[in-house]
Amino acid sequence: MAMSLFKKTKMTTREAALPGREQPIDAGTHHFVNGNPLRGPRPEGHETAIFGMGCFWGAEKQFWQLPGVFVTAVGYAAGFTPNPDYLEVCSGMTGHTEAVLVVFDPDQISYEHLLKEFWENHDPTQGMRQGNDVGTQYRSGVYARGLRQLRAAEASRAAYQQVLTAAGHGEITTEIIDVGEGDPTIAVDGPAFFNFAEEEHQQYLAKHADGYCGLGGTGVECPVGLGTVASGD
Repeated sequence: MAMSLFKKTKMTTREAALPGREQPIDAGTHHFVNGNPLRGPRPEGHETAIFGMGCFWGAEKQFWQLPGVFVTAVGYAAGFTPNPDYLEVCSGMTGHTEAVLVVFDPDQISYEHLLKEFWENHDPTQGMRQGNDVGTQYRSGVYARGLRQLRAAEASRAAYQQVLTAAGHGEITTEIIDVGEGDPTIAVDGPAFFNFAEEEHQQYLAKHADGYCGLGGTGVECPVGLGTVASGD
């Protein structure tokens, strides 16, 4: 988003988080660009990845343009509040970060290639911000779908840290979490890990050609993307 309303840079706690709501936010039904269903069904053999890299408008566009990507959606991930809305997330009182869910065909594009796009298209060293966007909802994150994605993410972080350090950049602050192989959009024993954002935010830059995009990388190439496909599905 263009501006954080509260610029909260310290993570809230589960106990202090907003209560949220029982019903999911209305995200619409189909991708504005390619017409594929946001919530499924999805083709057999397709896999899911989740990334947080600052403002989700620009991040989503980066992924939906890639060959082999079936559908993308923006939402709120890794927080405490069930079914939060945009203003609640911007308050810093839900614990969520803005995130992109990517459904992809591993026969056409590998998870490692998605990681390469992730690292190169934002600055993963900035903590609770991306450029002028400040707040916990702009933190960098890779939310792995099982052990194989987790290992690939951790390996790519180590490789990218080496080239970032050589180029004079600081330490990567990206959180890497294994969220398991179940559907991250379904609540089980607590809030869903990934909550779809409002329909107005889905594929925002396709609906608004002059919309704000704060996405920007370090200019340092990530030396990953050519290895074995890693999957959590």
